[in-house]
Amino acid sequence: MAQPSPPYSLGFSPCPNDTFIFHALVHGLLGADFPRFAEPLLADVETLNEWALAGRLDVTKLSFHTYGQVMDQYVLLNAGSALGRGCGPLLVAKRPLVKHAKLSALSIAIPGRHTTAALLLRLFAPQCTKLVPMRFDQIMPAVASGVVDAGVIIHESRFTYPQYGLVLVQDLGQWWEAVVGLPIPLGGIVARRSLGDEAIRVIDQAVRASVRMAVDAPLAAKSYIRQHAQELDDSVIASHIGLYVNDYSENLGAEGLAAVREFLRRGSEAGILPPLSAELPMIGRSDGG
Repeated sequence: MAQPSPPYSLGFSPCPNDTFIFHALVHGLLGADFPRFAEPLLADVETLNEWALAGRLDVTKLSFHTYGQVMDQYVLLNAGSALGRGCGPLLVAKRPLVKHAKLSALSIAIPGRHTTAALLLRLFAPQCTKLVPMRFDQIMPAVASGVVDAGVIIHESRFTYPQYGLVLVQDLGQWWEAVVGLPIPLGGIVARRSLGDEAIRVIDQAVRASVRMAVDAPLAAKSYIRQHAQELDDSVIASHIGLYVNDYSENLGAEGLAAVREFLRRGSEAGILPPLSAELPMIGRSDGG
């Protein structure tokens, strides 16, 4: 089969951290030395996960849960990831359910079966089996209205759940950090392995350059971010970007790679992800990093 050639197909979420990171790349601001990309497809994280499982895109954002299922097809870039400390998914519920309720008895909404949030909940509470997949932005209303007993929320929901009269049951990222001692890996950017090592290296450089440009000139992306986050006020957008865009977004580094490996190892050990070989397949690297 012929190798794909630029422009590369690209997918990421409309969340502020992704539109912030990819603004320079998708608007052709990086210069002629970087590869060209087709008009990006913006979709919620679970849709992106499903596309990755189907091998639809050359370059895409996905959950690290899903990465554990597609490592034979995709390689993880060093740049563009979302991971860190104090930024993990939250398990929330209505006030009457917080005390005395056993998690195993609760119906719990998750933002898609292939999300990191879903895997993290199963690692935290394997006894939870009444899982109800739904779009991430439908979870808080579903919990507040009693459609489900509790929900695992992601993205900007961690800043707004009190507005729905909900309370925190467990910060799953905090649990991970306490048990593992590493940042929680949420989502990453992957490239199709069939593109070849050189193309993947250049794509990684392009994403990294786009991150750097966004960090150096954050106001340049404001209208693009606002275009895809019209329901969020400026303070929530700023908090979202501040939480999910950090040093790991430019380069995973040794600690970031260790966090990803450990997350995949635990998922495999729990029987949720496919078995891993003794050594995790090489994760994409660039510039010797």
